Amino acid sequence: MSGPTRRRQSVKKSADSGTDSGLIDIFLDALWMERGLSANTLQAYRSDLRHFLQWHGARGGRLAGAETADILAFLGAQRGRTARTTARRLSALRRLFQFLQRTGRMAADPTANVESPRLGRGLPRSLSEVEVESLLAAPDTNHDRGMRDRAMLELLYATGLRVSELVGLRMEQINLRQGVVRVLGKGNKERLVPLGEEAAHWLDRYLRTARPALLRNVPGATLFPGRRGAPLTRQAFWHAIRRHARKAGMARAISPHVLRHAFATHLLNHGADLRAVQMLLGHADISTTQIYTHVAKERLKKLHQQHHPRG
Repeated sequence: MSGPTRRRQSVKKSADSGTDSGLIDIFLDALWMERGLSANTLQAYRSDLRHFLQWHGARGGRLAGAETADILAFLGAQRGRTARTTARRLSALRRLFQFLQRTGRMAADPTANVESPRLGRGLPRSLSEVEVESLLAAPDTNHDRGMRDRAMLELLYATGLRVSELVGLRMEQINLRQGVVRVLGKGNKERLVPLGEEAAHWLDRYLRTARPALLRNVPGATLFPGRRGAPLTRQAFWHAIRRHARKAGMARAISPHVLRHAFATHLLNHGADLRAVQMLLGHADISTTQIYTHVAKERLKKLHQQHHPRG
């Protein structure tokens, strides 16, 4: 029996119990089938909705009986949370209650008149080209894991992949002869991204030397294996990149996403077309990509202030 079939049957079973958790399972299952969202996105929805479920349940409430006052009280109780986190949780609740109303499980949507918090659009943190070079050179390539990390960092900076896309890569998605990687992004949308000579060079070295050793010479489809040949997790790579950043002398902690930002910013700094960067990043809307034009402008302003005699 296939995974999706088993999942639908388990959801139906929980729905028959009539629990609030069952309603959330039904909603997430419908969202998965309608939108084709990734497992990571669905898990984020589940986490946010469970926060409300625990809070509302502790007050003796049920989902079907939630009112606007309950939503406002829950959002007001999010002390210590950023406006962005609060807005994300409200968005998850809004989708859930719209679904429950649409399917006849609720008479009215309690989030209908709740306004989302205003979010200032901050500029993404990036790295200078010198900082990127230091980070890429940090892994010890005399060891198998160091060689793997070097190949991953080179690939991340050369392609701007999301970390989930990077760790999920399989051998058949890489074509060194053509110099491209085939990426399955959000919404199961596929895109081809050029590797570049440097990333292709390090990938070739890694595939010939370190990968067979990491797999213990057992055939496998995972491009970047972790322990015992299983795919490297996002968390494991997150810790690795922070370790290499410290070795490179970076004072602030960085994440894999910072290299995605650097990829886009440096392309624009060197004259790349915004539409091309949008396609490479896999953004559905160009407005998401336009934030990097502001990053590039801020960088130019700083250069002007530092080097112009009247800066």
